[in-house]
Amino acid sequence: MKLYIAEKPSLARALASALPQSKGAKEDGCITLANGDVVSWCIGHLLELAEPEHYNPDYKKWRLEHLPIVPQDWHYQGKTQTRKQLNILVKLIKKASSLVHVGDPDREGQLLVDEVLHYAGATKSGKPIQRCLINDLNTKAIAKALTQLKDNRDFAALSSSALARSRADWLYGINMTRLCSLKGQQQGFSGVLSVGRVQTPVLGLVVKRDAEVAQFLTQPFYEVIAHLQSPKGEPFTAKWQPSSACKEYCDEEGRVLSKALAQNVAQRITQQNGQVTTVKKQRKKLNAPLPYSLSSLQVDASKRFGLAAKAVLDTCQSLYEKHKLITYPRSDCRYLPEDHHSEASTICRAINKNCPPLQSACEGVNTTQKNAAWNNKKVTAHHAIIPTARQLSSQTLSGDEAKVYELIARQYLAQFYPVHSFDETAVTIKILTGDFLTKAKRIVEEGWRALYSKGSPTSDNNTLPRELPALNKGDTTFCNTGEVIEKQTSPPKPYTDATLIAAMTGINKHVQDASIRKILKDTDGLGTEATRAGILDLLTQRNFIERKGKNLCATDAGKALIASLPGEATTPDMTAHWESLLDAICHKQANYQDFMQNLERVLPEVMSKVEGERFRGLKSTRAPFKKRKRPQGSASKPRPKKGA
Repeated sequence: MKLYIAEKPSLARALASALPQSKGAKEDGCITLANGDVVSWCIGHLLELAEPEHYNPDYKKWRLEHLPIVPQDWHYQGKTQTRKQLNILVKLIKKASSLVHVGDPDREGQLLVDEVLHYAGATKSGKPIQRCLINDLNTKAIAKALTQLKDNRDFAALSSSALARSRADWLYGINMTRLCSLKGQQQGFSGVLSVGRVQTPVLGLVVKRDAEVAQFLTQPFYEVIAHLQSPKGEPFTAKWQPSSACKEYCDEEGRVLSKALAQNVAQRITQQNGQVTTVKKQRKKLNAPLPYSLSSLQVDASKRFGLAAKAVLDTCQSLYEKHKLITYPRSDCRYLPEDHHSEASTICRAINKNCPPLQSACEGVNTTQKNAAWNNKKVTAHHAIIPTARQLSSQTLSGDEAKVYELIARQYLAQFYPVHSFDETAVTIKILTGDFLTKAKRIVEEGWRALYSKGSPTSDNNTLPRELPALNKGDTTFCNTGEVIEKQTSPPKPYTDATLIAAMTGINKHVQDASIRKILKDTDGLGTEATRAGILDLLTQRNFIERKGKNLCATDAGKALIASLPGEATTPDMTAHWESLLDAICHKQANYQDFMQNLERVLPEVMSKVEGERFRGLKSTRAPFKKRKRPQGSASKPRPKKGA
């Protein structure tokens, strides 16, 4: 008997329907096919790392003398709520003659099934284990994936990376949370202070941004506009470009802070001739934005519709599992396999049927066009999120489902539109000793930009004039008057779901260590596509951040926690470096043993910097978790969720 193990029931049902012997009997926890093969499933992670008290009953009470807790032989236990399914799977694995791993095509999906196989003894039994990678729940796509089975051992590095991630989360989260909660308790704080290798640096970003907003002092800056005439008397304007000699009067962004200087320049250029020193004309082309990864979709959905990152992920899961209208949603890739291009016409017809607002856009596609989005070399375990060829029949989409589907579909259609092209002209005019710059932008072909309305994340919000007077190098112009325009510097904006997800994705911009910043430039960033939304949701649930309209702001508890921790725990440098190592393990450029040994060495060093007096500010802060009654002196506390 061959046993197929899917990551979740919805995938198992779709898998059973695609198999040649699909007519079978549904049983408790599995589907038996007509030829005797069986399809079963996990329900997410069926196993979890054992609690500290499993290793030593004394660890049930939280004590400083127990720390750090570092298991030498890691143990797993079945989750209470899914133990029945685990038992069913274990029996089926022991009975099977061969196995097919059908976890989601990422490191977490790889580990999720691998750990059950290991728990059931399959990896030591010598039974053949194959790997099936499914990105699309449509029957045709699954049938194709079933013809491309690989040896599961080829994915050992992916599993090792996920294993290192889960154990690192356990070690760091358990020890730092217990340490900080006990230190807080000594200072009169009665709540649990949850600390995680990813969630705490994310909270640190929010706390830092809130402080920047609160401490920002608005100040005026000044621009000088020259109102000019061309040799033929045609009016136009140009803006003064301060020279290096004016640096002491400017801020870091080159804005003039001295009103007197600006007024002097404006006065001096009035009724003066100028000379054109440079004229640059360029035809520029802008390719369509690539299809979405999960993070880029969450960013655009937040900007466009104000949807929280978790809401976008949940909506995508519904579109993927329930409606089968999109491909695998937890993707970190924005490219497509080259052989997918042959399905373009069918997918566009499905979009035309499923999304009335895009029907006119579907008419303008050229599906013979093939741009840079199709690139096998840049496709990893999964490809970009795109619509499937499935057409809705009687089912209808909810409001959020329709919005997210339209975003995904529009981005896909854009791949089959011409490039957006425009002519940009930049002219520099010298008036006395100062340089003045004017620009114009004329659209040559709207191309894919025709699909995006004003105000959308990828729309063209150009404010430049379309044309300038005919100007050539050496032409003489005349300045009728110089005008001073006063503006105000703006504070940084509080984080939103969109900007915080973007910050987590591009975490290298927020890393202080230059060497780490360089490493992280081309890696995934802080957290993963699948976990970022959950981290924001977790911080909200734990009362460390709160929503104020679209903004995400730190609570008093969140600010106090960050103020109480050493810098290593609150900045992205350390955990972002770990993420780069986890990615290296995936690509066989690093190994599990070195990663864990380094963590076990670094963890006590970080813990030693957590000092009791740093928590004095927490005493008057509302506890992020509901206080539980416990005996005097007991350190037992509700344990926060692992994995963050």
